[in-house]
Formats: sequence, C-alpha cells, structure tokens
Amino acid sequence: MYFGCAIIILILHLGFIAWVIFGAAFTRSRPMLTGLHIFSLIWGVLVEIFPFSCPLTLAENWLELHAGVAPYQGGFLLHYLDLLVYPNLPPKLLTVAAILVLAVNVFIYGRRWRVNQRQDSSRTGR
Repeated sequence: MYFGCAIIILILHLGFIAWVIFGAAFTRSRPMLTGLHIFSLIWGVLVEIFPFSCPLTLAENWLELHAGVAPYQGGFLLHYLDLLVYPNLPPKLLTVAAILVLAVNVFIYGRRWRVNQRQDSSRTGR
C-alpha cells in the first residue's frame, strides 16, 4: 500500500512540474488559474534555488521508507529527472533551467498583461 501511494505521489510530482513549466498555456482568461500558476512557478523556482524541501518529496520519501524502499537523498529533480534526462549535470544547471522557465513564463504573462491593457484602453477611448 505504501509503495502504491509513493507511485501516486511521484505521478503528482511529475504533474506539478509539468504544470509549473507549461501552466501558462492553460491560464488564459482564467484569473484563478493564473494566480495558482504564478504561485506554483515561484514555489518551483524557490525549491530549486534554496534548500527548501518540497512537501511532495518528503511525502514520497516517507512512503518509500515505510514500503521498505530506501528513500533517495536530495531533491526530486536531482533524483529522477537528473538520472533520466540530465545525466551527470551539475545542480546549478538545473537551477539555471528553472530560472529560464520562470523567465519564459514572466514574458508570457507580461505580454498578456500588455495586450489586455491595450484592449482596455481602446475600449475606454484613452
């Protein structure tokens, strides 16, 4: 049971990472989702830059420990994605990637904001 729950947490973790990276594509004209995505984006970058522990990582480690699986050390990205996608890359490179994801999303949201400002001003005649 613990191992199955750990797998579910892993899938949720991967989903959260996908949400952080691609969430801006799903937030157009949805202020609540936009706010949630911006918060998630900031959290994701902070977890990569500072030594915070992600609650999903902690939950996964706890479940794996109780399932008899030796939990990994370090963050989620360094354990799974580093092993699968970025073998032998330094953690600083992953931090740079997180900052690039943030920058792209800030650009997307900034562009949307400017377009909305122009549309609002053209409607009001200013």
